Amino acid sequence: MKIRNTILTGLALLIALPLCSQVDNSAAQPASTATAQDNLPDAASKESSDLMFTPPVVSGQTYPTTPTSEERTNYLRAGMSFTSAYGNNAMATTNGQPISEMSYSVAPTVALDETTSRLHSVLSYSPGFTFYQQTSDLNAANQNASVDFSYRLSPHVTLSARDGFQKTSSVFNQPDLTSAGEVSAGAQEANFSVIAPVAELLRNSGNVGLTYQFARNEMMGASGTFSNLYYPDQTQVSGLYDSSSQGGSAFYSYRISKMHYLGATYEYQRLVSSLTTGLNETQTHAVLLFYTFYPASRLSISLFGGPQYSDTVQPPLALQQVQPPAISAWTPAAGGSLSWQGRLSTLAMSYSHVISGGSGLLGAVHMDNASMSLRQMFTRTLGGAVTGSYVQNDVIGSSLPGSYNGHTVSGTVSLQQQFHQNVNLQLGYTRLHQDYSDVAVLSEIPNTNREFISLSYQFSRPVGR
Repeated sequence: MKIRNTILTGLALLIALPLCSQVDNSAAQPASTATAQDNLPDAASKESSDLMFTPPVVSGQTYPTTPTSEERTNYLRAGMSFTSAYGNNAMATTNGQPISEMSYSVAPTVALDETTSRLHSVLSYSPGFTFYQQTSDLNAANQNASVDFSYRLSPHVTLSARDGFQKTSSVFNQPDLTSAGEVSAGAQEANFSVIAPVAELLRNSGNVGLTYQFARNEMMGASGTFSNLYYPDQTQVSGLYDSSSQGGSAFYSYRISKMHYLGATYEYQRLVSSLTTGLNETQTHAVLLFYTFYPASRLSISLFGGPQYSDTVQPPLALQQVQPPAISAWTPAAGGSLSWQGRLSTLAMSYSHVISGGSGLLGAVHMDNASMSLRQMFTRTLGGAVTGSYVQNDVIGSSLPGSYNGHTVSGTVSLQQQFHQNVNLQLGYTRLHQDYSDVAVLSEIPNTNREFISLSYQFSRPVGR
């Protein structure tokens, strides 16, 4: 109860304190949220004032969540974090009643950020272990690793890549407890919105892209994406299935002026769900127009829209062994996003209506995804964050009886206080609500409330200086 009272007090403080940073109204230029090119040092950026930026819709990157005053480059960082969390719905018992549970996690972390005139790379790795107070069968080792880099092959050709991997007994076991609030502007983002709160899982997603500015105001590029979701123990996730996706895209972008970008992209996806009776496979093709507006430094607004074609092949029904007919359809795809990165604040929000992977459901889905992330530094050592999302998943043409459509609503509010230089205390609250009536593991535990407190020690050393 003491922990919960402390958290509620902290959340009240977060709501009461006003936003105190202002938008930088200097000469409008492409925001650093647009592409990995923005991570290059100023010397490289000034090499040519004609360099274009890759609009967020086709960059394959997520929006930044760190205020500019907190950004650091060329460092080696290491540390250790200890997290305690209380969840009111850890799992269901045999009579369908949920079990409240305390969990404890320990996780060392190491990260390397290196920037040169042509390369920017960020590598991070955090193993760990989580154990539970009552249900010791869920005790498990965790693995979190990511790589993000961009490399200028020539003054106008840039290669970028990003990959993230997670092995855990709970999606909440992450080095950064608010990192699940990442916001993307693209139409090919991985769908991990369906959540079994406590279940062993492995998930991996990434992308690689190449851009070429072949004229002063014209750019083209291509990229590939993938994602994998795997449940080692299917008995923990009754009604959910392994899934994977692969995709590719090519785009053309034209810079109308320093503030306005206009372009078009072709996108292909292969979305697979591994059911007990076979594979449910959907292939999509889309031609989308996009527009990005940079009204101020580090502020961007993006829109995209166009037709999307899907072709779905379902496995035979388990009993009749009858192959359902293929399902083909044209549907609209559209979305928009906003990103602002200030000296003490960041704000990112997006909405998209696209065909995406099923995130463990029976097959690919028509997905409506609205997400938001806000971070604010109140003082030099005190900061807060609010993240939230709403995702509606409608399965494409399921041949099985029942409705597997549903939605996920999640949100996290947290406070972080730095003590001295290397010690950080983070506390917060997460609310998760899921409505999937025909997915057994989710219908048993539709709501999860989780309070957490984390104490970490970190130190960093400059590199390459």
